[in-house]
Amino acid sequence: MKKTFFCLLALFYFGLPEVKSQTLNDIPIKDINVQYLQIVGRALNSGRAFDIEIDFGQATKIFSSKETRVKDENGKSVKFNSMIDALNLFCKNGYKFVTVYVNSSAERPIYYYLLEKTSK
Repeated sequence: MKKTFFCLLALFYFGLPEVKSQTLNDIPIKDINVQYLQIVGRALNSGRAFDIEIDFGQATKIFSSKETRVKDENGKSVKFNSMIDALNLFCKNGYKFVTVYVNSSAERPIYYYLLEKTSK
């Protein structure tokens, strides 16, 4: 009980940590000016995380994933635990799920989630 009390006290004394938004191409996800986007995901070999790329029609360079990765406030790629983890992030940022399809002909299935921007 004492530990909980002191942790809460410390949070109020030092302030809650500032939550910064994730970005794509240095644009906050909620500010991407497109009607539709697609989350493309592949399970990593460990099976515990997903390699996620975002396609919203942007021009990308060959062999460069810089333009397709979600970054945190420090500019590092965000790691997702599952496709639903990525979907939840985008839903919190003004997108809604439309449909999903899977390409299972590859060694590791590739998941494609289509999202639409809500009219917030």
